[in-house]
Amino acid sequence: MRNVTLKTKDLHRIEALHYEQGFKKAIVLAHGFFNTKDAYLFQGIAKALAFHYDVVAFDFRGHGKSSGLFTWTSKECADLQAVIAYVKNCGYGSIGLMGFSLGAAICLIEAAQDQDIKTVIAVSAPYDFWKIDFHFWKPGMLDDLKLNLGFKAKGKGVRPGNPWQLKIAPIDIVDRISPRPVLFIHGAKDWLIDPKHSQELYKKAKEPKKLVILPKIGHAETMFDQEPDLFMKPCLDWFSEYL
Repeated sequence: MRNVTLKTKDLHRIEALHYEQGFKKAIVLAHGFFNTKDAYLFQGIAKALAFHYDVVAFDFRGHGKSSGLFTWTSKECADLQAVIAYVKNCGYGSIGLMGFSLGAAICLIEAAQDQDIKTVIAVSAPYDFWKIDFHFWKPGMLDDLKLNLGFKAKGKGVRPGNPWQLKIAPIDIVDRISPRPVLFIHGAKDWLIDPKHSQELYKKAKEPKKLVILPKIGHAETMFDQEPDLFMKPCLDWFSEYL
């Protein structure tokens, strides 16, 4: 592994971690709100993927060691673009994106405009930022809260910016990703972003596409915590077929 410092077009510093194993294909791993590349579960996901592919995980602006404030998907495509440019310059023959929650939304938006992205896995993606559910009374909320305590919370945090800036809704652009394949994964017990979000994105997306709803588990990276094998199998199967 090696640390990489990148600059965005709007001059933000983006810190990344390159899991460099010598594979010819690479996955860019994009965390969600309040997470970082160094968070316990994201390290676990990156290491699981790194048995099969080189992986570049990074901190969005306002998170971890990157500069600036988080703009709630308004400007974060610039962060992802800087990472993708770095991966392209490394000479990888095929690049896939895997994003979680708001990170998944950013991956979908970027893939719609970057034809060099081979495939996308969108985990717990919202179809529109303003339609996120926040059902605090659902049991999964308590499971998420536990992950923000103790050693699994190490590395987490965010420096939030203005949430009212103009945003692209993934539902408005997801059909432009085709003919690149997209896999949507959602937990059936997601308290924060209801599975209907992935279902609506799947309906709007064009082929090739697939929707996987995993039973009895919750939001984003918590699926890896609760059922790591159940979560990783469709991801690895997808990348094996399409990356």
